[in-house]
Amino acid sequence: MNADYQIPEPYLFNPIKHHLGFIKEFINLNIDNYNSDDQSLSKTIRHLGGSVMDIYTGLLSIRSICKEAAEFLKKKDISGYESFSVWAGTRVDCFRIIRLSDDSQWTLKFHDNRRRFVHIFPARNSRYTFRVKSNTLKSALIYNIIIGKDLITSDDLNKVRPLFGLSPVKNAIDTEAILELIEILRS
Repeated sequence: MNADYQIPEPYLFNPIKHHLGFIKEFINLNIDNYNSDDQSLSKTIRHLGGSVMDIYTGLLSIRSICKEAAEFLKKKDISGYESFSVWAGTRVDCFRIIRLSDDSQWTLKFHDNRRRFVHIFPARNSRYTFRVKSNTLKSALIYNIIIGKDLITSDDLNKVRPLFGLSPVKNAIDTEAILELIEILRS
C-alpha cells in the first residue's frame, strides 16, 4: 500500500471505510493479488461492520487530512490526550466537527486509547462525501476484486456475496445501490 495510508498517531482512521482514493487503490492491489485461500481480504471486508458510513471523495490525501487536523488541534492547544478528551467529550454521543482546507467537514471523537485517541471520519452530509450502507460497500468491493467484468448481473453479485457472509441480494433498491457504487469505484 501507498505510504500515505500509514495513519499517524494519535489518529484512529479507517480509510477502507472513509476515503475513496484508498478504496480504489485497495481494489487494484487486491485484483492483482487475489487468492481465494487468503483470509486477509475476508477479514478486512468483515471489519467494515454492518451500519452506514460516509466516504470522502475529495482531493485531500489521508496524510493531508491528518496534518490539517493536527494543525487545528495544536492551534487550539488540545492535541494531548487529556485536553482532547475534555474538548471532544468522552460520552458515546459526544463529538466535534472541524472544517479542512477544501471545505470538507470531519468528525472528531474521543477514543479511549492513549496512542490513538482522536477518532476521525467524514462528517455526515459534508462536502465531498456520500453515505453508503456497509453491505453495499462490501458487495461493490468484492465484485470489483473477484468478478470485475463490465456487464454486472445479479447472479454475479449473488455468487460472491456468500463468500463474505452476505446473503443474496433480493431487493431492487439494494441492487441498484451496489451497481452505482461499483461504477463509482471503477471511475
